Amino acid sequence: MNSRRNFIKTLGVVSAAATLPINTIANEMANQQMIHQVYFWLHDKANTKEFLTEAVPMLGKCPTVAKFIAGTPADTEKRDVVDHSWQVSCTIFFDSLEDQLAYQKEPLHLEFIDKYSSMWSTVKVYDIAI
Repeated sequence: MNSRRNFIKTLGVVSAAATLPINTIANEMANQQMIHQVYFWLHDKANTKEFLTEAVPMLGKCPTVAKFIAGTPADTEKRDVVDHSWQVSCTIFFDSLEDQLAYQKEPLHLEFIDKYSSMWSTVKVYDIAI
């Protein structure tokens, strides 16, 4: 009987310990800082300045954005591994995955998409955990 009690007790401790890493991982993911990089290929390259100065700054004004940077391709040497084909990029830093999720639903972000999506032919997003 003692051995059965010890087995059940050990099983309970092991089960409780097994859930700790899951909870820890979930908490770490919730607090995971991230970088959201967005690259735009515009229909008309002549609209690059307008898009850079009027459109993308809207995204930096979203309340969950921790830091915002926008730019155009650098005039670096042409190499096979460097993609200079896009016109405008923005890099957005978030303090957590929840902040990035809230940004996706943010009215200002949705307004940006509604108002300016006709200007781009392609958009690519790269999300990076930091």
